[in-house]
Amino acid sequence: MPLSHRLRPLALSAALLAAALLSLAPAAPTGAQTLAENNERLFAQMQEARDLSDETMARIREIFAGSQFLGQGNPDVTRYAMTPEEAQARLPAPALEYYRNARYERICGQPYEVPLYDPETQEPEDATVCVQMFEYPNVPLAYPVVWVTAREAALLCAAEGARIGDAHEWEGAAAGQLLAPDYPFDRVRGMGMRDAVRTMRAWHNQHWAHARGQYSIGDWQPGVCATGSSKSPGCDGGNWRRCGSNTYPAGAFPQCHSPLGVYDIDGNAAEHMNLPLNEGQMASLGSAELGVTEMKGSWFVWDEIRAHEHWARWRAPFWHGSRVMDPRSHRNYHLGFRCFRDID
Repeated sequence: MPLSHRLRPLALSAALLAAALLSLAPAAPTGAQTLAENNERLFAQMQEARDLSDETMARIREIFAGSQFLGQGNPDVTRYAMTPEEAQARLPAPALEYYRNARYERICGQPYEVPLYDPETQEPEDATVCVQMFEYPNVPLAYPVVWVTAREAALLCAAEGARIGDAHEWEGAAAGQLLAPDYPFDRVRGMGMRDAVRTMRAWHNQHWAHARGQYSIGDWQPGVCATGSSKSPGCDGGNWRRCGSNTYPAGAFPQCHSPLGVYDIDGNAAEHMNLPLNEGQMASLGSAELGVTEMKGSWFVWDEIRAHEHWARWRAPFWHGSRVMDPRSHRNYHLGFRCFRDID
């Protein structure tokens, strides 16, 4: 069983809704579905499962309409690693019920969100920020949204009253302990982006060297997370026409969660995050300027292909780096995001 307390009175309605959402899920593409058709199914899933308002959905649709790539993968080449029906069969209850958590919903005010806090000194009710339980669209059994730029990720989070997360928040969600920000801003004042990232990254990874090799699930165990898929034949690293987003339905691996209950933070899609280079760029302090991009986490082929190091508190190199709000910020077939929400 997951960490959550079940909402048993909702069991029947959740089961009916789950059946409806399964009918809306995109099947393994055969070329019949277009990206626009798949996105329409996605919007319906989001609104039904998370009770998003028409106004919120209109803002989300507007952002999607500005991209020819944004969605759950190119349907012409994507071959999902598992269907929603197969994922549901791995769970002891309908997914929408199974992943509900009454305590967390009282704290966060939304379904499928998780409070971030330090279990050594705090209770969940002490949290001041929550994170989406799954990668966006944050719907159990939905495939992650990919081919999203960092700017689009920040805008999509804002469209529903949330925000992109700072690097230290993502690391706390993965490691199971949200700690105070640890950015050595004093070391990088006056530096350019690339040198600043390199300096901060080296300091941080050395500071956390004792935690090297610790993932959201502790020691790595193949098969526990959504990491057993494969790249498309001929995929050259980022080509829309050749690289399928061969992901799994969210929550298909119920043991793949951090100690705080954040799912799929290892595997499935890598995730955009905000790396602030000064205090004024911290999303957690309300910045609209934001900092530079960082790509967090592992992705759907991690059990077979490890192109780089990764662990819960690891800071990545400045791959495809830019400002978060740069319209040309990076997008790719295995890159998604999740939103964070400040709470009172």
